[in-house]
Amino acid sequence: MKLFQQLLVAPAALGLAAPMAVSAADLNLAGVSQYSSQEQVTSISQFSDVQPTDWAYQALSNLIERYGCVAGYPNGTYKGGQSMTRFEAAALLNACLDRVSEVTDELKKLIKEFEKELAVLKGRVDGLEARVGELEANQFSTTTKLNGIATFVIGGASYAGLNAPAGVDGGTGTVTFNYDVRLNFDTSFTGKDLLRTTLRSGNFANSVLGNGNTALEVAFQEGPGNLPGVDIVGINRLFYQFPIGDGWKATIGAKVRQDDMLAMWPSAYPSDTILDLLTYAGARGTYSLNLGAGVGLMYQKNGFNFSWNYVANEATAENSAFGIGQVYSTTAQLGYSTDNAGVALAYTYGDGLTGLGLYSHGVGLSGYWSPSENKAIPSISAGVGWNDFETIGDAWSWMVGMQWEDAFMKGNALGMAIGSAGTVDGIPTGGLIPTNPGGAVGGTLAYELWYKFQVTDNISVTPAFFAIGNGPTPGFANSGQTTLGGLVKTTFKF
Repeated sequence: MKLFQQLLVAPAALGLAAPMAVSAADLNLAGVSQYSSQEQVTSISQFSDVQPTDWAYQALSNLIERYGCVAGYPNGTYKGGQSMTRFEAAALLNACLDRVSEVTDELKKLIKEFEKELAVLKGRVDGLEARVGELEANQFSTTTKLNGIATFVIGGASYAGLNAPAGVDGGTGTVTFNYDVRLNFDTSFTGKDLLRTTLRSGNFANSVLGNGNTALEVAFQEGPGNLPGVDIVGINRLFYQFPIGDGWKATIGAKVRQDDMLAMWPSAYPSDTILDLLTYAGARGTYSLNLGAGVGLMYQKNGFNFSWNYVANEATAENSAFGIGQVYSTTAQLGYSTDNAGVALAYTYGDGLTGLGLYSHGVGLSGYWSPSENKAIPSISAGVGWNDFETIGDAWSWMVGMQWEDAFMKGNALGMAIGSAGTVDGIPTGGLIPTNPGGAVGGTLAYELWYKFQVTDNISVTPAFFAIGNGPTPGFANSGQTTLGGLVKTTFKF
């Protein structure tokens, strides 16, 4: 009825519904005798006097293409601005409605033919709506997503010299079975912010795979001073990130780590690394992974990025640079990244290393490159770091890592890396190591080789081998020994 009323009110639009198959004799109306009864118009381009700039151009085009109830004059014109009578309007509207009813009849036939299938689909939709309603009614939060990682590690290491701290199990090759579990609660209130709460627990404190240079990337123990045998679930992360302008993001946290507040991590390695000392992008003193209360700023635009953060350390073993936790640190990083490459220059000032009153300045230069398509070529990550320890001397560290995606089988990965935890030069007598008569602390050279089997989308199994060589250090017995180890790591993601 609305369409008929519009046609009565706007005579100029009535001509849009002029049926080609209706002749003057059929209508018996004087005003219609001008219309031809030629074949149906199939394209708006057949009208010489209709232009794309005309206000009704799109409406006329739709009527032609969708219903085919448009006619013109024998001379190929439409005369869209010409008036018509109400009788003409009624006749032309009736013709168009007839065409619509034809289409409707066809749809009714189709609906009847597929009646059973449509009923099944309707039942499925109703079932889905019921399930969605049940989920919404029982969900614990409309703003929070939960994801988790559980890691089992079976392995051990045989070592001597510096790598054998007293009281550590597995020091003579004993096989150990350890675990690490993380639960991440990610909350967003605006769609652009993030409140992260991480619960974590593990039992690596009394394991050879959780101490010294043999510590794994997943090695974790929650508890007072990381006491052996204390399996406690604790808050491992609690921070809030939010945008503050074009390209800028701020972070504030009661428990946040240095790398949580970096706009980019300057390494494509690791995605499934083994030894922790190879996870610092080659600059172990600069990327100290300091953990505690902190605040930070990040900026990203057109590939360029800048980060600054401050962290007051909780002085746990997890947050150590060369095994000694920083009381606080401040880090600034400048980087640039593309879809498959990136480079970053970073500086960290660490103040008052725990119990020693030691200050340090660290500089790291790290980068990576990943192939766009050719999986036979590995991604390559490399980095070097320099630290100036105020009362000890200079320290150098570095790493090179490679990783092949889809190695031998789609979804699997192969990786290897080599790196040094650092060589400290110029330790004075009576300094950090009183028994050292002077000289240099020999560097640690570490290797690892691993292959990840992607069993399912959520389960992977990674066998690995690693070797660590300690350089000779004056004043230390048995320094320069080699540590060999192997393990199987199984990761569950949910």
